[in-house]
Amino acid sequence: MTHQPELKTIGLTPAIYCGDQALFHVTRNVPVGDALAMASDFLFLAKALTKDAAYAKDTDYHAWAAHYLTAMSKAVVDDVAKAVTRDRDNELANKRAEGMAEG
Repeated sequence: MTHQPELKTIGLTPAIYCGDQALFHVTRNVPVGDALAMASDFLFLAKALTKDAAYAKDTDYHAWAAHYLTAMSKAVVDDVAKAVTRDRDNELANKRAEGMAEG
């Protein structure tokens, strides 16, 4: 059995833009499980805030807070997807290289 290293974020995904520059980026080397747990927490809060914004008066700030939380959540999920895809693509490339070396 081969040991597979724990997947971690790659830190390439931006979030929250100011003009044409990203203000924030996902941090590199965060374990994928931790990153997804944080995204889940962000989305839980965003859901609660959007519900409040829908039913209560004068809660525009709830909608904006939810907007930013969902933007950060999307960046985390996108970064994790890139890490998973990169890992899978590397595995396939290694298998192809091994197959070519044998044949």
